[in-house]
Amino acid sequence: MAFFQQISVESMLYLLASCIALLIGPLFYRYFSSGSGLQKGLDGFIFVSLGGLVLIHILPELLQHGGLLAVIFVFLGIWGPTASERLFHRYSEITHNLTLSLGIGGLLLHTITDGGAMVLAQQDGSSILLALGVIMHRLPVGLAIWWLLKPQVGTRWASLVLVAMMLLTGVGYFAGEQLITQLSLENTVYLQAFVTGSILHVVLHQPHGQHDTDKQGKYEYQAGIGSLLGIGLLVMLLLMDSGGHEHAHHDHSTEQLITWLLTLAPILLLSYGAAALRFKLGLTPQDSSLARRWFQRLAGPEALVITALLLGPWLALFQLLVVFILSTYLSHANVTITDPHTKLPSNALRFGFAHLVDRSAPWILLSLVLVNLIGHPSVPLSNPLLQVIVLLLVFLPMRFCNLGAAVLALALAYSGWSPIAIIMPLIAAPVLNIAQLKLMTWPQRAILLSIIALSLVAALRLPLWFSLFTLPEVVNLVALLILSGLFAASLLRLGPRKFLRRLMLSKPAAHAHGHSHAHAHSHEPSASHTSVQSTAETPSAHDHSDEHTHDKAKANKHSHH
Repeated sequence: MAFFQQISVESMLYLLASCIALLIGPLFYRYFSSGSGLQKGLDGFIFVSLGGLVLIHILPELLQHGGLLAVIFVFLGIWGPTASERLFHRYSEITHNLTLSLGIGGLLLHTITDGGAMVLAQQDGSSILLALGVIMHRLPVGLAIWWLLKPQVGTRWASLVLVAMMLLTGVGYFAGEQLITQLSLENTVYLQAFVTGSILHVVLHQPHGQHDTDKQGKYEYQAGIGSLLGIGLLVMLLLMDSGGHEHAHHDHSTEQLITWLLTLAPILLLSYGAAALRFKLGLTPQDSSLARRWFQRLAGPEALVITALLLGPWLALFQLLVVFILSTYLSHANVTITDPHTKLPSNALRFGFAHLVDRSAPWILLSLVLVNLIGHPSVPLSNPLLQVIVLLLVFLPMRFCNLGAAVLALALAYSGWSPIAIIMPLIAAPVLNIAQLKLMTWPQRAILLSIIALSLVAALRLPLWFSLFTLPEVVNLVALLILSGLFAASLLRLGPRKFLRRLMLSKPAAHAHGHSHAHAHSHEPSASHTSVQSTAETPSAHDHSDEHTHDKAKANKHSHH
């Protein structure tokens, strides 16, 4: 009897700690919202910790229980509100508030299962890390609740939501297994998937106009510090989670991501060194020859280093041949390169290990996380044709760099995808996107697609991929630490939002709150266009600048890209 009383006391302490963790959020918010720099740090922390928790931990769980359909519901949650706001400007505020309500409702539902986890943590065979993980992950949740709600609806409603979360945690703790079973992921997977997308939508779109407070970018360092703290918390939570219980999808778990990074890190450092060397030798992204500029866009040649060492020399030679053909054709057709390097450092080392890191790090991380999701055993993508279609859907809305494409191909190879799917990113990802295709005529697009299609058919005769060598574990670990330092420095330079902005075709639009704002936006396109041009960091501005330099008439035609 004393044993059960001890368990009850311990679990009650966990329950109390989880509620206190929610209350720490408002305290942090009150301190960090006192200045613009601290506010940017808070934004970076929430952006990375909450977004990373969703991408690395929650989405794989949803895939395990709901399969590919769960991913569709996540995308509906992310892009549904965005589409509604663009279609119905007048009701954009209503749409945003509804999305916010859905996200908060999902978090409230999730708190019931948190309470149940406190009980499960005390059962035989369970680790104390499970309870600690629940407590720790409520720190960013409580902070995010206050960050999202207080500027929108005030202190009273934000406080009521936190009180409701604490009460529902108690409900989950005392309700017993029957209620927990009814609210389990198996029974609510699609609802939770949609709510997860809604949460991502709200976090990505930076609520209540915070993006307007730092037009000069002078607080990006603070945002970077906040994002690094968020990464630290995220790593701690994931380590606790892996220590607390085993997942059925071990091959695509956090441990698998770390294994990929360990294997990739020394080769990536070598690739950045190769980029610095070719810059030193005069092969730069601002080369006078369009053919050489296209070759750099498609292969680097630093991406060939990854292909040759980790996928084998035969695939690297094939990639080199196809890239040479594509570069020759695209330069002969005088096709303008989208998203050019507008500013280059004078130092070769700075180019390779800072400038190129800024441009490639988001793509490398995206590629690893993406394959961790679409390569999940619960996603039925064993058919090569279906794999190619999925990759096309991934490539078109994005602007993959060559290093990101090489990492994507490597991750697909490790996940057991077909040879044609492995080759496709190496030759098509940097050029096959909507922004680039818009700068081409229909005949040019047809020829480009024909070259890629013929190359994929020819790739079927290539030997299987293989790695040339395996480095000692200590070398991989040291290389990963150095690579992490380079990526962290990039985060500090850019801040998390600017760091990830290159992934999308355009910067996410700010939420329009109020009819007058929407009206002005819809009837004053020239003012909006001027505002976009003045923001030099956005890819849109880069594209416009490049088009204006190479072809003034075409620039006017495609200035919206």
